[in-house]
Amino acid sequence: MQRVIRTASIVSLLVGAVNSIQIDFSNDESIKQGASTVAYGLLKYYTGNNTGDTPGNLPDPYFWWEAGAMFGTMIDYWFYTGDDSYVDVTTQAMLHQAGDDRDYMPTNQTRTLGNDDQGFWGMAAMSAAENNFPNPPSDQPQWLALAQAVFNEYVGRWDPATCGGGLRWQIFTFNNGYNYKNSISNGCFFNLAARLARYTGNQTYADWAEKVWDWMEDIKFIDSDFNVYDGAGVEDGCSKISTAQWTYNAGIFLHGAAVMYNATEGNSTWQQRTQGLMQRAVAHFFNANGSTNGVPIELPCEPFNQCDVDQQSFKGYLMRWMAGSSQLAPFTFDTLMPLVHSSAEAAALQCSGSPPAAQYRGDPGTACGFKWTQGATFDGLAGVGQQMSALSAIQYTLVKKAEVAKAPVTAATGGTSVGNVNAGASAESKLPAFKPVTMGERVAAGFATTALLFSVIGGSVFLIKE
Repeated sequence: MQRVIRTASIVSLLVGAVNSIQIDFSNDESIKQGASTVAYGLLKYYTGNNTGDTPGNLPDPYFWWEAGAMFGTMIDYWFYTGDDSYVDVTTQAMLHQAGDDRDYMPTNQTRTLGNDDQGFWGMAAMSAAENNFPNPPSDQPQWLALAQAVFNEYVGRWDPATCGGGLRWQIFTFNNGYNYKNSISNGCFFNLAARLARYTGNQTYADWAEKVWDWMEDIKFIDSDFNVYDGAGVEDGCSKISTAQWTYNAGIFLHGAAVMYNATEGNSTWQQRTQGLMQRAVAHFFNANGSTNGVPIELPCEPFNQCDVDQQSFKGYLMRWMAGSSQLAPFTFDTLMPLVHSSAEAAALQCSGSPPAAQYRGDPGTACGFKWTQGATFDGLAGVGQQMSALSAIQYTLVKKAEVAKAPVTAATGGTSVGNVNAGASAESKLPAFKPVTMGERVAAGFATTALLFSVIGGSVFLIKE
């Protein structure tokens, strides 16, 4: 499917009084055309392929990690739609940002790098391996080896000296957030370990997935009801937990558990964990306050109009990981995929905005908003996260039950990506030689998670700010 097809279909897609994208979700070609329109708008935010710009980077106000998340989304877009329009730009970005050590720690980002930042690029590389995304030339970093490099460096950063283990949020001591251990950083480790275990069959990866899960339970970042909380500071032994629950934290562990269920050929413990995470995520994010509309809400910030640029992208990752879970743990399909469909229908309705050209360079009437609960009434919150989340919801409706041909491959089922079990660099070689970052830079470099919580009436956490 090329740009000409997307253009030819624009008239049929943009109909109705509200000018939102119209998709027949019972028709795969209609879904692909709608996804093409949204993807076109998303890539119009990207400037890394412009002369003089850096491949793989998004412009301000977007942080580096979100570019990795975006290209992970585009790898899946290629896989599900068959549209190769963005293969070259995606490959260029993924290789350029791998860095000199081929581990997603490029020198242009090391100064403000978090474990979660590196993880989103590593998971994108893992998706490329699982999807048989076109392999780079042999003299370039390979997808599987890149994911293994991130995993190996995570192993080297495991920190039993505080809180009994776990990864810290930030990699270097001088970065704001170094004294915080959070679920998303450890979720990246768990998710990568589980997927590498399934892809390679190497028990070491499975052992680390178990170890991360056990630590998350022991420290109570995942509680007995399968709530996945944000994190805690190391100063108090991770005892004062930030209980904010974000969609992407629930999603990343749900998917990793489903992968482990698949990799262990239906192990009952992983089935119970997958089931528990699924049920809690559905109840918490989709049925909040008695809602039955099948649309997720980012509860710590969305009801209060306080979601920042990062947080406005989280629901898209939940869609990705729900769809992925439904493939690898088929018992979840009938619960998860109807919610992906209802979310996609709501997200498509929100793709009705026509912001000024300075804010959105896609086709008029196709900018996607953030609040999927508002139907076709565009909320005015256009951006990379919103466009990417809508694309995710829409494209993952192409996932079919028990469709083996679309399941992520492994090395034993047709995967062609070349690995390197020793990939990655030592922590010592990564210590940058420069002046400490300023407070302003520390704040700007922050990811969505933070140790600073604000409470509202009744002590309920409603906002996390960087």
